[in-house]
Amino acid sequence: MSFPDPIAVFRTEAAELLEQIEAGLLDLNVNLGDKDQVDAVFRGLHTLKGSGAMFGFEALAAFTHHCETAFDRVRKGEVPATHALVTAVLEAKDHMRALVETPAGDHEAMSEALLVNLRRAVDGSGDQATAPAAAGPAQTLFKIRFSLPQNAMANGTNPLPLLDELRDLGTCRIVADRSGIPSLDELVATDLHIAWDVELLTTEPRSAIDDVFIFVMDDMELSVEEIAIAAQAPVAVAPAPALPATAAVTAEPAATAVAAAAPAAASGDAKAAKANENVRVPAERLDELMDRVGELVIAQSRLSQLAGGSGDLTLRAVSEDVERLSGELRDTMMVLRMVPVTHLFSRFRRLVHDLANETGKKIELITEGETTEVDKSVIERLADPLVHLVRNSCDHGLETADERLASGKTEAGHIHLSARQQAGEVIIKIKDDGRGINKDRVRAKAESSGLIAANASLTDQELYQLIFQPGFSTASEVTNLSGRGVGMDVVKRTIDALRGTINVVSRPGEGSEISLAIPLTLAIIDGLLVRVGNGRYVIPLSAVEECLELSVEEDMRSRGRSFISLRDSLVPFLRLRDLFRTGTKPDPFQKVVVISTGSERVGLVVDQIIGDHQTVIKGMSKLHHDVSTFSGATILGDGDVALILDVGHLVAEGQQQEAHLRAAG
Repeated sequence: MSFPDPIAVFRTEAAELLEQIEAGLLDLNVNLGDKDQVDAVFRGLHTLKGSGAMFGFEALAAFTHHCETAFDRVRKGEVPATHALVTAVLEAKDHMRALVETPAGDHEAMSEALLVNLRRAVDGSGDQATAPAAAGPAQTLFKIRFSLPQNAMANGTNPLPLLDELRDLGTCRIVADRSGIPSLDELVATDLHIAWDVELLTTEPRSAIDDVFIFVMDDMELSVEEIAIAAQAPVAVAPAPALPATAAVTAEPAATAVAAAAPAAASGDAKAAKANENVRVPAERLDELMDRVGELVIAQSRLSQLAGGSGDLTLRAVSEDVERLSGELRDTMMVLRMVPVTHLFSRFRRLVHDLANETGKKIELITEGETTEVDKSVIERLADPLVHLVRNSCDHGLETADERLASGKTEAGHIHLSARQQAGEVIIKIKDDGRGINKDRVRAKAESSGLIAANASLTDQELYQLIFQPGFSTASEVTNLSGRGVGMDVVKRTIDALRGTINVVSRPGEGSEISLAIPLTLAIIDGLLVRVGNGRYVIPLSAVEECLELSVEEDMRSRGRSFISLRDSLVPFLRLRDLFRTGTKPDPFQKVVVISTGSERVGLVVDQIIGDHQTVIKGMSKLHHDVSTFSGATILGDGDVALILDVGHLVAEGQQQEAHLRAAG
C-alpha cells in the first residue's frame, strides 16, 4: 500500500491556507476595524509558519514569522491595521507561495525587499514585538504542564515548535517528564509518551499561552497556574537546561515520523473519526472514474437494446437493474465533479484589487450566485476567459474617478460578477457601470481591418461580436493591461471549445454586460434521441420545452413562413431535413421539438422521436471544428454514432430566420 508524499500534501494544504489568508486580507481591506479578520489572518499565518517548519520549509517559516508578528501587533492594539499593511502582506503572501513551490530557489533579495515594505507599513517598526522596558508592566509566572495525545506525532503534530513558541514569550525553564515511556520492547517509535513542565516568566497575558496551543487544544491535556509578580521585584528564573539525552532521543522520532507521514494506528477518538469523513482525492482519479462511468453507460445502452429485442424476461430484468444502477452511479459521479463557482470568483477579488492600484481607479467587485455549481473541468477552463473580461472591463470599461464624478456617477466603478443555472447551462455575467462600448470606433476599426465592408448593415449584436476577432482592439495604445487584441480572441476560442455562447449588451455612458452561457458538464447529459431521414441525432434534454405533432396539412400551410402557433404566440421552426439535406421524403406525421435558451425559442421539425438517451459526449475531430450545427457526438447502443445538436446555434439561426421573415413581411 502506498502513501501520499507528505511534501505534496503540505503544498496542497499550504495553497489552501494562502487562499484563506488572501481572502481575509481582502475582507480586512474593506473594513480595517474588523477584529475577526485580523484574528483569521493571524491564525492562517501562524498555521503556515508552524507547518512550514514542521516539514522542513525553514525559509518559509522564517519569512512568515515576520508577517505573523506584524499581525500579532495589530491584534494586540500596538499598531493599527492600514491599507498599506494589507498591501504589504498581500505581496508577501505571493512570495510565500514561491517559497512553498521552489524552496531551494534564490529568494533572499526578494524576502529582504518585502520585509522592508512590511516594516515601513507598520510605521517603521521592526518585525519583532516591542520589548518591555526595564521598569515595565507587572510580570507573571506561569507554571504550565501539558501532554499531547499518544498518536500526535503520527498525525503530524510536532511538540518542539510549541516549546519554541513558549520560549518566545519570555524566560522559560522546561523539564521533560519521561515517566510515561514504556520499556524498549513495548515502545512504538511513532507514539508520544512525554509530558512537559514549563515555568514561564512573561509580561504576556494568559491568552498568549492559549494561542500557542490553539490548534491542538481540543485533544491535549493542559494545565496553567498563574502567579502574579510585581515588576519591581522580578523573580530570577534559572535558564532552561538542555534536554536530557533520553528526551532528545525520544524527540528525534517525532521529526522522523512527521517527515515520513506514517499512517496513524486505528483510534477510537471521535474527533479523529470525524476528520476522516472528508477524503482528499486527486482530480486525475475523478477524471479516470468519469471515463469508466461513460463506458458503462454506453455498454448499458447496448444491453438495453439487446434486451428490448429479446423475449427473455430474465435478461430484461437484469437490463433494467443495470440501467437503474448505472443511472444512479452517473448521477453520483456528476455530483462529485460539481464545484461551486466561488472557487472561481474568489480569485478575482485580488485581481480587481491589483488592477485598481495599477490603473489608479477606484473599483469595487460585487459577486452573486457563488453557490452555483459547475463541472470542475468547466471551471478550470473558464478561469482565463474571465480574467481577460474582468481586466478589459477595468481598463476599457470603467472611467477614472474624475470622469465618473463629472458624468454624475459615483467615484468608485463597479464590476458585477454573477452566476446562475438555467436548464442545463450556467450563465455567467460580467457587468460594469462604465462608459460602454463605442460602436462607431468598433465599426471604424473593423472596416479598416477588412473584417466588414464599408457601410455594411449589421445589428448591434453582430457588431459587438467583432471585438472577439483575433487581433481586434480599439485601444489607442498598448499598455500592460490591454491593447494587443489577444485577450478577447482567447475568450471566444475558449467559450466555443466549451460549446458555449457569448452575448454582449452595451449602453453608451451606462456600461456593458457580457453573458457567457456554458454547459453545466462536458461529460454525460440526458438527451432526446430523434430521427431525421435515415440519421439519428441527440437534442440535450435540458433545452427541450415540449414536443408537438406537425401534420402534412400544417406543414404545407407553414411553408414559406416557418411559424407555428403555440399558445397564442408564434414560434419559428427549422426543418432539419432541409438543413441536413437528407434527400428523403418526410414522414406522414412529423414532430416539432420546441427548444429554448433563455427567453428565445425555436422548433425543430424531426421525423420521429425515439426517446430519452443517456448521452456520453465525445468531442468532434479537428476536421469538424468549423461545423457549428453540432456540439459533439455520442455512441449509441448498436455501435452507430449520433451527432449532438448545438442548441444555442440552432436557436440563434431560428431567431435570425424569424427576423428576416418579419422584415420581409
